Amino acid sequence: MSKQVLVVEDDPNIIDLLEIHLKDLDCTVTKAIDGEAGLREALGSPFDLIILDLMLPKMDGLEVCRRIRAKELHLPILMLTARTEEIDKVLGLEMGADDYLTKPFGVREFIARVKAIFRRMELFSTRSSQQPIGSAMQFGSLQINLDMRRVTIEERRVELSPKEFDLLSLLASNPGKSYDRARILDLVWGYEFEGYEHTVNSHINRLRSKIEPDIHQPTYILTTWGVGYRFNEEL
Repeated sequence: MSKQVLVVEDDPNIIDLLEIHLKDLDCTVTKAIDGEAGLREALGSPFDLIILDLMLPKMDGLEVCRRIRAKELHLPILMLTARTEEIDKVLGLEMGADDYLTKPFGVREFIARVKAIFRRMELFSTRSSQQPIGSAMQFGSLQINLDMRRVTIEERRVELSPKEFDLLSLLASNPGKSYDRARILDLVWGYEFEGYEHTVNSHINRLRSKIEPDIHQPTYILTTWGVGYRFNEEL
């Protein structure tokens, strides 16, 4: 079945290049040349992937990404930009982007990233379909429903970003297993880049602020000193 991909990019040459290679991957491409148009498309139709430039007319890519995530849309976002500063990459990832490519990029790398995103989405879809509808993991007052991508504490809904949910699901599915930051990057973000460990830290901190009764003495997500993080195996 053809994948539906939205490309939000203001450079016609890049749009044409991406469209050619996405069609080779059996994707149907919808195009938008500014941020406002891209946001309207993203909120108005279902997509399997959004390819989003950071520097756009009318509304920049970071704001588009932020507004998409504010609507709790879980579709993957691959950001493109000519910027190379570390802070831009971190901002993009922390706004909810799933991956990041800096222009100029090679066609092979672009195709590999798109394929990797589709594989991860299919993996999460398969895991969810294997869970009975309504089934959930329960840890005290914390409940995690993988099928509904829903987290509650004492039956109160906890609003998580897609990456926060994926991170919590990974750790909670394997209580007691310690993951270093590089492994978490690989499993949750889908790539292995050195230097992004602080992105994992910031997501852990935000996740703890939403689910922990006391973030200074965590109940659920524990630190394994010298390694990384684990979910409390004693719950």
